[in-house]
Amino acid sequence: MDAVSELLAEVRARGAVFRRAVIRPPWALRMASGAPLTLATMLRGHAWVVADGHEPVRLAAGDIAVVRGDAPYTVADDPATAPALEVTAADYCPGAGGVERAATLTCDAPGDEGAVLVSGTFERRGELSERLLRALPPVLVVPAEAGPFPSAGVVAEEIARDRPGQQLVLDRLLDLMLVSALRAWFASRDASVPGWCRALDDPVAGAALRLLHDAPAHPWTVAELAAKAGVSRAALARRFTALVGEPPMAYLAGWRVALAADLLRETDLTVAAIARRVGYANAFALSVAFKRLRGVRPTDHRRAV
Repeated sequence: MDAVSELLAEVRARGAVFRRAVIRPPWALRMASGAPLTLATMLRGHAWVVADGHEPVRLAAGDIAVVRGDAPYTVADDPATAPALEVTAADYCPGAGGVERAATLTCDAPGDEGAVLVSGTFERRGELSERLLRALPPVLVVPAEAGPFPSAGVVAEEIARDRPGQQLVLDRLLDLMLVSALRAWFASRDASVPGWCRALDDPVAGAALRLLHDAPAHPWTVAELAAKAGVSRAALARRFTALVGEPPMAYLAGWRVALAADLLRETDLTVAAIARRVGYANAFALSVAFKRLRGVRPTDHRRAV
């Protein structure tokens, strides 16, 4: 399995929540649901996604926005429009009475000519790899022409009618939207794409990355990686650092800790067992690395998720 497929393999929505809102300008929604990841697309009109501390990003009809939920953000008709409503986990979208409950699939009226915002939410962190969430920028917009991914029309049609198997279809649509959008992003020349992803096509750095991803528990050295890549130790270190953004052993430490973070959340394995699985001699060695890179001990990370 290639590194990108490995990163996306754990994307699996369960009980995905889709929302469809028809809103007339001026409008602005303050999104504070706490969901780990939200996908949004405009069926009609456009919107701006404004994450706290970041520049506004325009979302045109058919584009897909992937928004991390670790901080509140605003979706609006204009970056200058002040939020009139805060959407929490208990809320759905603005309706005639102000706020509709989450059980409602749609809050538009027939023939309404407002902008149409369609969004889907991964409600549980367990549906997504920790490594994937950490690789994403706060807001990622993938243009419609960069597809293919399910169109906003297909999603809107599915959420508009209650049919047998609807929840399963919605789950898989959300998965496919995310995977398709991220594949397009990884293949682009966007500066926000992780350095390791851009480096996969390089004959030297890419070869080393594949070795590290395929066998993270192996006791790698720069010399051994260089020998397998067919270059000198200095050449590998220089090329890897330039393309990936950090030296090979620093990258390996981060990769091992990322794998450990997922295992801590997804399994009941002991810290010692996880340490051995990702390449550390014992629980203490993993704990030191984990604390250095994440700021918490493995046991604290496990309790927090």
